Amino acid sequence: MGPALIYITISCLIIWRSSHGFEIASDYLGRRLPAGIKGATLNAIASSMPEFLTTIFFLFYLRDAEGFSGGLGVTSGSALFNLLIIPALAVLVIFSTGKGKSIVLNKRVLMREGAVLLISQIIFVNILFSGELLAIHGLILVLIYLLYLGLLYSITRRKKMADPGFKTPEQRTRRSIPEKILILDITHLVLNGKEITRGRAWSLLAVSTLVMTFGTWLLVYATDHIGEVTGIPLIFVAVVLSAIATSVPDTIISIKDARKGNYDDAVSNALGSNIFDIAFALGLPVLLFNLFYKETMILNPEVLAFTKEVWVFLLIATFLALAIMLVGKVFNRFKAILLLSIYLLFLLFVGTQVDENLQGIGQPIGEFLKGVANWIGERLR
Repeated sequence: MGPALIYITISCLIIWRSSHGFEIASDYLGRRLPAGIKGATLNAIASSMPEFLTTIFFLFYLRDAEGFSGGLGVTSGSALFNLLIIPALAVLVIFSTGKGKSIVLNKRVLMREGAVLLISQIIFVNILFSGELLAIHGLILVLIYLLYLGLLYSITRRKKMADPGFKTPEQRTRRSIPEKILILDITHLVLNGKEITRGRAWSLLAVSTLVMTFGTWLLVYATDHIGEVTGIPLIFVAVVLSAIATSVPDTIISIKDARKGNYDDAVSNALGSNIFDIAFALGLPVLLFNLFYKETMILNPEVLAFTKEVWVFLLIATFLALAIMLVGKVFNRFKAILLLSIYLLFLLFVGTQVDENLQGIGQPIGEFLKGVANWIGERLR
């Protein structure tokens, strides 16, 4: 298992370095977008590319429902990380740098992103509980995301902004092309000392995506290998290790936004990333798999049972997180700790599912989620 953990570490580094180029390009292309919109669209799509590519690789690399269970694990685990860890880290970073003890969030942005996220989750849970994933299900999810983009586009048309200007990143240390490739300095490799333009920004976006593609393939390979060596089902490995690895770009972008004072972008990036993950990163692979292979994906009953419980946890966590962020005038350290505590409960729950010998609070959490999942299943029959 040692080599697989090394591969996961390398994949994290590759995803992190490629996400920097993605961030620069998306910053330039979205410089005229209003606060909150940029975070929910360009930043969210850019930082969620690892989840999308990972789901594609899991599905088409393994070519079966178990492979897609890896995608389900990555998406749900990453969604929980984005929802609970990233907003909490944004506040804690602000506090640790002495820039304040709390932040004020735009509740209109929170309610907009939160409503779309909850609708997406409820629809997907309905699909998931059927036990099979059809082409029409994938199409429905993709259409939800397109409608969401249409909503954001209508908002940007009403809030046109002047070009605020953009400062091309400076190359403080001159490096040769081989050195730039070795350290994955994609930004300066593509720009090569020139001012950033729309064309160069798209080129930077494309090259960053290619590099990220390799990083996510390596992550999928390592995750599959860990599952084979340990005998742990793929979804258990994916829901924690792979999910955290693919959330590296979301975390970096949101923390940088928070440091700049762009709090709405920091939070809307996390929520927008979840909408992208659930509606597009799951929907499009399901649609393509059904169209290419003419097969209906039927999930293994044992894997499906755990997957249902994870998605029930995600749904409950989303309600709780939105309530925590919406109640009161500010988002402070206490609220950040509450979010971190919910994620800790999730890790305890997963731990007890992987090893039946583990006891403690994770056990009753699992029983509670199983009960809720069974209740939902009975209502959907």
